[in-house]
Amino acid sequence: MASEALKKRKPKVIRNEGGTPEGKRGRGEGEQSVEIEERRRQSCVHFMMLKKLNRLAHMRLKRGRDQTHETKQKVDVLHLQLQNLLYEVMHLQKEIGKCLEFKSQHEEIELVSTEDFFTEAPAEISRPHITKEDPHQLTLARLDWELEQRKRSLAQQYKTSLASKEKIEKGIEVKKEYLSSLLPGLQSIMQASLPLQEYLSMPFEHVQKQAEVAHHLPPPLYVLLVQANAYGQASDKNLSVFISGDVDEAKALSKPPEDSQDDESDSDLEEEQNTKRRRATLGGQLDDKRKEMLKRHPLSLCIDLKCKDGSVLHLFFYFLMNLNILTVKTKVSPSSQLCGAVSAGELLNPETLLNCLYASDHGRETPNPANRYQFDKVGIATFADYISDLGHPYRWVQRLGGLQFPCDSPESAVTGSALSANHMESTMKLLRGRLQARLALHKQFISLEHSMIPVSAECQDLFPAKVLSRLARWTTITFQEFVELPMVQHVVKAGLAHETDLFFMAVLERGTARLQAAIVLNPRYPDATPLYSLSLLWKGERSGRTDDNLRAMESEVNVFRMELQGPRPGHQLLTNQLQRLCMCLDVYLETESQVCDGVEGPREFPREKMCLRTARGPNRLKPFKYNHPQGFFSHR
Repeated sequence: MASEALKKRKPKVIRNEGGTPEGKRGRGEGEQSVEIEERRRQSCVHFMMLKKLNRLAHMRLKRGRDQTHETKQKVDVLHLQLQNLLYEVMHLQKEIGKCLEFKSQHEEIELVSTEDFFTEAPAEISRPHITKEDPHQLTLARLDWELEQRKRSLAQQYKTSLASKEKIEKGIEVKKEYLSSLLPGLQSIMQASLPLQEYLSMPFEHVQKQAEVAHHLPPPLYVLLVQANAYGQASDKNLSVFISGDVDEAKALSKPPEDSQDDESDSDLEEEQNTKRRRATLGGQLDDKRKEMLKRHPLSLCIDLKCKDGSVLHLFFYFLMNLNILTVKTKVSPSSQLCGAVSAGELLNPETLLNCLYASDHGRETPNPANRYQFDKVGIATFADYISDLGHPYRWVQRLGGLQFPCDSPESAVTGSALSANHMESTMKLLRGRLQARLALHKQFISLEHSMIPVSAECQDLFPAKVLSRLARWTTITFQEFVELPMVQHVVKAGLAHETDLFFMAVLERGTARLQAAIVLNPRYPDATPLYSLSLLWKGERSGRTDDNLRAMESEVNVFRMELQGPRPGHQLLTNQLQRLCMCLDVYLETESQVCDGVEGPREFPREKMCLRTARGPNRLKPFKYNHPQGFFSHR
């Protein structure tokens, strides 16, 4: 195409052989342009050839690459197949190794020898035509023969055991018949031996009945029963435990409720209950709920603590099923008839007898924190309103039953029988000590109401032979009357008097002098010292807050407990305090009147006590300390 175009563009050449020089020069330029065109035509042809060759080279390169890639993929596939085959070979080698290393349990079995096997085993098991050539089949056949032998042996043992069992059962039946024939005779013997058991204090039949009933006790009462019996047998022969209550009702509680027999009875019961609900008022429903919540278990536990003088403290323990707490009631049986002392009325009161057996344990509120939410649902304000009917839920009672609540001090993490055993001995000693202390106070109060201060022979050395001040009056007062006395305001403010304490007023007299003593008796007496507050009516009124000597007299009876305690367990502490108060009043009046009178003539309180010094120091304190056996008074 290019050549055709060039041909078309070819100019016409006018030849002129003759011409001017300009003509010749024009002919030379024409030849050059033709040559240039020719060369241009050739260069285009070569350039197009170059492009063709370049295209061919690229196509060949692409074809070579594609062939190389296909070959490489084939090689990769072959390599992957090789790796898979190598992995399978390795896996098979491992499995073969495991199989070669496998140890069967039959290797531990002692099989009969091959000769004995072929001799003894039947042909259907031995199969000599197969087993003699194949060791594996031989081993299997020997195992089958061993199994068959063992089955035969076990069958023989079973027959022997069955015959022995039948023989033993026949012997048991014969013995049962013999024992059944003995039962009526044994019952008659036990009935006839009851007087002998009572005489020897060996109540076997009673113990057996109690053990049968004990299975129906709730867990806390059962723990208390077991631990109290164990403590009584080991350490305290004067402790006895009994179970009382309705056994049939307790059995009914332990049985699951039975389903109704038919639908008709169910519908009748629902109609009857609906009728009752319509009739009942809201207040009646709350009363029923309260009664149900405060319901006691039908069985209770009674523990009798007997003292050396024959007095008995009866403790009745109850379990409130819905509240999951134990309560206790008390009763005292003195060894002899106690004379009626007005001031001793609260000493043996069952409602207050066990107050503060342990410090701050008043038994007025339930120790179970969950009960507070239960009470809110049924409208119970405080458990104290039901104590007279249900008993006191002291914390020590819960511990005796193995119950531990979060409000208790975290002494240990033990519960149940271990908790009960840890507190049993100490609590029983405290209970017996409380009864003995109250009985001793009761006897002392009888003498005090007759204006006599009983001083035991062991305590005579604490006082001089002659004490002229006397007890004029001994009365009991209430907590409200006590807090209204002006001489005890410092005691009330210090929180040393509580409503659970006992309060008394003692009046000591000598001549015109009259000493009033307000006494706070802690329920834990004699472990807790009685607290005295004094007021003297003589030439005016004085108290321990205004007179240093009266304060010193209060210290003599309140502080120096070890001097006044007497022989253990210290039941003479209260009367010794009163006697020392009379002695101190004598010293005060005899030494004070000598200073105050200042006139000649007979004195109202003549000097009869021997004192080294009548007064000491800027406060002019009197010598209230008595020194035995010298018989003189000195300052502390």
